[in-house]
Amino acid sequence: MSQINIILPDKSVRTFDHEPTALEVAASIGPRLAKDTLGAKINGGAEVIDFRQPLKDGTLLELITTKSPQAVEVIRHSAAHLMAQAVQQIWPEVKVTIGPVIDNGFFYDFDSPFNFTEEHFEKIEKKMDEIVKKDLPLIRENWPIEKAIEVFKKMNERFKVELIEDLAKKGETVVGIYHQGDWFDLCRGPHVQSTGQIKAVKLMSVAGAYWRGDEKNPMLQRIYATAFQDKKELDAYIVQLEEAKKRDHRKLGKDLGLFMFHDLAPASPFFTGRGTIIYNELTKYIRELYQKFDYQEVITPQIFDIELFKTSGHYGNYKENMYFTNPDEREFGLKPMNCPSHCLLFGSEKHSYRELPLRMADFGRLHRYEKSGSLHGLSRVRTFCQDDAHIFCTLDQLKSEISKFIDLLNTIYQTLGMPNYKLFLATRPEKRMGSEEYWDFAEKALAEAITEMGLEYAISPGEGAFYGPKLEMHFIDAIGRSWQTGTIQVDPNLPEAFDLKYTGEDNKEHRPVMLHRAVLGSLERFISVYLEHTIGNMPTWLMPTQVMILNVTDRVNEFCEMMEKQMKDATIRVEFDRRSEKLNFKIREAQLRKVPFMLIVGDKEAEAKTVSIRLRDGTIHNNIAWEKAFHMIQETIQTRKLTTEVSH
Repeated sequence: MSQINIILPDKSVRTFDHEPTALEVAASIGPRLAKDTLGAKINGGAEVIDFRQPLKDGTLLELITTKSPQAVEVIRHSAAHLMAQAVQQIWPEVKVTIGPVIDNGFFYDFDSPFNFTEEHFEKIEKKMDEIVKKDLPLIRENWPIEKAIEVFKKMNERFKVELIEDLAKKGETVVGIYHQGDWFDLCRGPHVQSTGQIKAVKLMSVAGAYWRGDEKNPMLQRIYATAFQDKKELDAYIVQLEEAKKRDHRKLGKDLGLFMFHDLAPASPFFTGRGTIIYNELTKYIRELYQKFDYQEVITPQIFDIELFKTSGHYGNYKENMYFTNPDEREFGLKPMNCPSHCLLFGSEKHSYRELPLRMADFGRLHRYEKSGSLHGLSRVRTFCQDDAHIFCTLDQLKSEISKFIDLLNTIYQTLGMPNYKLFLATRPEKRMGSEEYWDFAEKALAEAITEMGLEYAISPGEGAFYGPKLEMHFIDAIGRSWQTGTIQVDPNLPEAFDLKYTGEDNKEHRPVMLHRAVLGSLERFISVYLEHTIGNMPTWLMPTQVMILNVTDRVNEFCEMMEKQMKDATIRVEFDRRSEKLNFKIREAQLRKVPFMLIVGDKEAEAKTVSIRLRDGTIHNNIAWEKAFHMIQETIQTRKLTTEVSH
């Protein structure tokens, strides 16, 4: 065999007389690097491959080590095998199926004659610790399909046999088998070098799951777990989970009376009067900024002939996420996005370069089919509204429009007290429309615009929309969790598909570039994120009840009613709790509803035309003149202050 050259990230080359594995390349650099190697990425791809895989000549190699961000994914993959091995060593009658890595952990589905409970977890974790201490090497073998089927049939592992037979139907002739000690599993990898590299694992919960997600198939036992590189990271994650439970937006939404769901409208939220206030205040604020940033708001239909979605590419690339109907034997689809209808609007008139950029905003309702297993309160629903907009501009205007979007985004997130975010450039997905030249142009334009603004960003390979790459804003919340919210996408494909044109300065027709952008994203999802970030203690301007008047005695009701009227006239959302309950009881109820300002009035206050102000953090400010309190509350709301404060 001729020499095999492997190219490293620093452009240096390692040469071998055979096709080496990534581990061999690491060993050629140094023993410490080899010891820390867990996987590899090749030729600029996003997928982490097993370090045991032979590499072709000219391969661009990036080693994944214990210090790499992707290391935890490899560790979790191997931890799933570790858990399955432990379960089968304790209960040999249990059969195994699949064990993939998921967000924040992994799971493994078992065919068990008994139901696992969390009481079994301690026994499983103890056995896993024993296997880790043995530091068993993970050894890969490639078996012919026929051998794999025969072996797993003898073991009565019928689910594994079904998986292998499916691979055979797809033309596969060999499958990967990973051994650790006398236990082995079907897998393509990647995996760690030995069980001793799995330092911190915890079983989290158990649930039922149909084999392959089909209710016609057997019900399996799914054990969820997580793994980290060390116990310190695991402990921090457990603390974060406990904090997250307190902040769960589904509980907060119920406690605060903001929204509900019903079986007759699956994954479609009902906002109560209180919840709708939050919704409307957010859209009101965005609309104010649209005036400042020169957007025009439009209203577009909910349902279109499918020819629209065939033109836009949604029918070919997004059909499985859409809803369809067939009145009068004509097929229609509910819109999952606003962009095709905005293309129709733009294309309905002639445009000059003098009109560009044209910024078109839409709060239209969207419908997307989400699988039932992915639904989660407001954060993943089937009907929602985005603070959505599309910008039609020239090539020369592209970078300035991206810059203006960042300015708008920063303005909104500063107002909401959410300045901590990271930027990611999501590149072309496997399933996409348009030419490679268009994608090259769009990805380069986004990258250059961000770089020229002096902003840092990371790459999210393959995570772009099917019609264009996007810049994603990932907000980091109060307990360190990351949420993808705002986005801007460069799209040269839809203007081409809809044959959109404008007349240039040269009096010739030109193709505009289209930018898709949202600052908050889905309002439903944003509200879920914001509730959890603030634990429901949102700024006064967003709260359904901004002020609660609490009387000590009925003798002061006239003064309380005067305050209530004055505030209502000023569009302050105020309630007067005139119930004949003890003051502490009324305070506690207002506190549970997260009311920012509680105005307490007794005989002394009514006589002096003052109030005692109790804030929701428990601080009390006595003897505040009513007119001063009124103007202070009014200013807090009108200026959208983040905090409630009282100045004496």
